[in-house]
Amino acid sequence: MGSEFPRSPKVQKGGIVAYQFPELLPTVVVFQYNPDEVQRSLQARGSSGGGRGDAHRVSGPPDETLTFTVEIDAADQLEQPRDNALTVENGLHPIFAALEGLVHPPYPMVIANEALALAGSAFILGEQAPLALLVWGARRVLPVAVQSLSVREEAFDQALNPIRAKVELSLKVLTYRDLDVTNPGYWVYLAAFTQKETLGAMNTLGDRRGIQGLLPF
Repeated sequence: MGSEFPRSPKVQKGGIVAYQFPELLPTVVVFQYNPDEVQRSLQARGSSGGGRGDAHRVSGPPDETLTFTVEIDAADQLEQPRDNALTVENGLHPIFAALEGLVHPPYPMVIANEALALAGSAFILGEQAPLALLVWGARRVLPVAVQSLSVREEAFDQALNPIRAKVELSLKVLTYRDLDVTNPGYWVYLAAFTQKETLGAMNTLGDRRGIQGLLPF
């Protein structure tokens, strides 16, 4: 949650940026309040087989999932209705639509495919969700796919527009094994992977002298 103290340091906001190519203008969802916690789960991709010598062999990067809850509240905007006409008219529906758009194919493509199907065409355009980037500080910008999105609407205005809600998100990190080299997300992941290698080499936490004498080699 954001601090109410005016002298508190300004905290960088997290968010999700989504691109529906070939359009270059992204949909940007900035977290009104940063989640209090983020749960990360990494599961190694073991290689097939299991013969002698394969114990340390992996089949690409691990499957990584990030789960967190975002709180959204329109109270501040509703206190100044003249400056926030869209929120007064629609409540939180616009941000819900932006978030749900992360798991929907583009509307024009859906309509085009419906028209092709009605015309008896055997050719159907591929329907793909947008490329989403989780932006969680300068050291964590990752291409992700939304695995699940759960919205809990907690308060409503007189027109039954939601004005306070919690959104639970589960995001799967997309790696170079999931994305084609022509996809910009491929290079975003490699940049994050390179940065992780650099950060790992910078690890100096803990006193190594207490363990070095126990190492077998």
